[in-house]
Amino acid sequence: MKRKYLWRYLYSFVRPETGSTINYIGSTVSAEAMSEVLRMFALDAGIGPKRHAVVVIDGAGWHRAKDLVVPEGVHLVFLPPYSPELQPAERIWPIVNEGVANRGFADLAELTTAVEDRCRYLDDHQDFVCGLTNFHWWPKESPCKT
Repeated sequence: MKRKYLWRYLYSFVRPETGSTINYIGSTVSAEAMSEVLRMFALDAGIGPKRHAVVVIDGAGWHRAKDLVVPEGVHLVFLPPYSPELQPAERIWPIVNEGVANRGFADLAELTTAVEDRCRYLDDHQDFVCGLTNFHWWPKESPCKT
């Protein structure tokens, strides 16, 4: 089956207390793709047996798939259904979308470049991202170092 459109998918991880983000652009959403993104995230963030990360995630099928591979040290916490407002990363989508909405792109490479530019914008404006994502009720990182 030939698709009418080609897509790019942005996988983003945000650390609410600092506003730092780690972003990956992919060509699909699936358990296999999500497994690879989680593997790269763990590697890039230094997650493993001695350093853990809690990843708050919605219930999309590829997030809950039986064949999803979750790296050691990554702990998935699923949001209740129909509660995207509880997900800090949801607050950054308008910033990313701003760079691509109502625009035509000559090809997928041009679209990818525009999304990469918006990801760099997030990197350059961590204080702004922190203000959007660090909800007052969000759990704070433990000051304990073990």
